[in-house]
Amino acid sequence: MIEILNSARLERARDTGALVGDILHTLKQRSTVGTNLLDIDQWAKEMITEAGAQSCYVDYAPSFGRGPFGHYICTAVNDGVLHGRPHNYTLADGDLLTLDLAVARGGVAADAAISFLVGKARPAKSVAMIETTERALAAGIAAAKPGARIGDLSHAIGTVLSKAGYPINTEFGGHGIGSTMHQDPHIANTGRPGRGYKLRPGLLLALEPWVMDDTATLVTDADGWTLRSATGCRTAHSEHTIAITDNGAEILTLPPQARP
Repeated sequence: MIEILNSARLERARDTGALVGDILHTLKQRSTVGTNLLDIDQWAKEMITEAGAQSCYVDYAPSFGRGPFGHYICTAVNDGVLHGRPHNYTLADGDLLTLDLAVARGGVAADAAISFLVGKARPAKSVAMIETTERALAAGIAAAKPGARIGDLSHAIGTVLSKAGYPINTEFGGHGIGSTMHQDPHIANTGRPGRGYKLRPGLLLALEPWVMDDTATLVTDADGWTLRSATGCRTAHSEHTIAITDNGAEILTLPPQARP
């Protein structure tokens, strides 16, 4: 299913996107050395509930997961990259943490992810990997305009990732979003320009470049959800929900300090 939002629903999407950006900003500030992943999940639950929103994750039970996810946010550390299930783990200095959050409010969902280093340690390879996913995300957003095709976005993202030397996995990528979290079209993190669905004003997309340092192969953790690099290397993931407008892409999930 591909949804095209009218102006009223687009306003609700802006509201939901701002909420996601606010929550991720707060959680990043609170995620310090000694923080437990289960605390992050509890903080997310509290903020979502207080905002009158609904988690897109708690009851989520797709074919690639084992039963309902059962938590309010994805927390992936170091070799974890996608669908990280919060568990009893205490963050250490230099850990690479990815927070991925999707919520719905007013009947419209928004989805975003950030990767960052915890504490004071700044391993150069980890910094470069995070920055690469952020640059790839920016390239994908710049390519998202009415009349462009999904392949144009995938090509823009993949060009940045491949030039930086990262293997690219195409099993999981970006997606349409609207009344539900995951919709068509699928947006692979590499592709051929000029191919695929043509973008129209009112379309919402979640773009999410993610990489693993030295492999394109994923393995599933014993929790049945967390996807990790097959070699144990570090990973990074950046994501925004955008709206296609007559003037191009509008980023809906910016943190508060980055909004116009």
